[in-house]
Amino acid sequence: MSVVLQNSCGWVLDSRLLINRGYQRCIGWKESKKLHFSCSFKKQCFQILKSYCSPSSTADVEGGHEHDDVLQKNKRPKKRKRKHSKLNQGEIDIKIFHEKIRPFIVEGTKSLVDSAQSIGYLDGERDTLMEALPSQECSLVALCEMAKELPLVEDEQKMWTQSLVTGESCASHVDLFSQVTENKQDWAVVVPLMGEEYVIPPNAAFLLSDFTRLQPLVQCGRRFDLIVIDPPWENKSVKRSRRYSFLPSSQLKRLPIPSLASHDCLVVTWVTNRPSHLRFVHDELYPHWGVQVLADWFWVKVTTSGEYVFPIDSQHKKPYEILVLGRYCSADASRKPSEIPKIEDKCVI
Repeated sequence: MSVVLQNSCGWVLDSRLLINRGYQRCIGWKESKKLHFSCSFKKQCFQILKSYCSPSSTADVEGGHEHDDVLQKNKRPKKRKRKHSKLNQGEIDIKIFHEKIRPFIVEGTKSLVDSAQSIGYLDGERDTLMEALPSQECSLVALCEMAKELPLVEDEQKMWTQSLVTGESCASHVDLFSQVTENKQDWAVVVPLMGEEYVIPPNAAFLLSDFTRLQPLVQCGRRFDLIVIDPPWENKSVKRSRRYSFLPSSQLKRLPIPSLASHDCLVVTWVTNRPSHLRFVHDELYPHWGVQVLADWFWVKVTTSGEYVFPIDSQHKKPYEILVLGRYCSADASRKPSEIPKIEDKCVI
């Protein structure tokens, strides 16, 4: 992420600035001719102008909270009165957890938004672009399902990596499933895959695979200083919409983190706002991998005007997510856990 500013509460981040920086120099080929150009993401992809506030996503909150109007300028719509069923234990846990962290979220977000607006950032809709974005599905995503049906790669395989660029041309054949695909160039590369064109960042590598088929990544011999995990957590919204397949929490233990992490590797896991998921990461998942929990960070999503993208007290969706930071310590490490630098809990926008 690109850091716009920081203070004692956290950081204001702009992912578009960082992404575009990696695509200032691009190469591609047309009719065997090498082309040089630059790319940038359309501003509309990151342009959230208003809070997603609807009758179904707005909650009535008993009792006033200080700072309720700090980031919530939209008027709450009226909704039909209906009988409220009793909360189940999971919903009770979520409510207790939210009330516990709410003051921290509100205070940290207010401080960061105020600081951003003082330098002309998060200043609203002055440069609004209304052009509609084309609707286009990424066909590569569907191929991950196909990977589940492929046979496991033999351990005797000699080549675990492949390069996108060979000499002065793009590789004519790319095996997406059984090898780690690399762009070793200092510039982005546009490559044709499955009938579409894709821009691969500079000095990047990827493995298109189901998580049960990570053998090429393990066998290529690399160790990483940072591992970020965004699991498809099971939740009611995903079940209803069927947008993607979810993964039972217990299956995450199968990820070969000890085989991929360097000593002192920073492991970051995105977690939903369900306390049961957070407890699982803290008490089961990280200890299983040999990862020591360092801190919980909160990613708070705001509009271009600095408002929460969802009402802070919505019962259905919250404007924040949790990142659990941990440090991997190998069994033969000479460095004691007490020597690991402390990371403070932060609020990240």
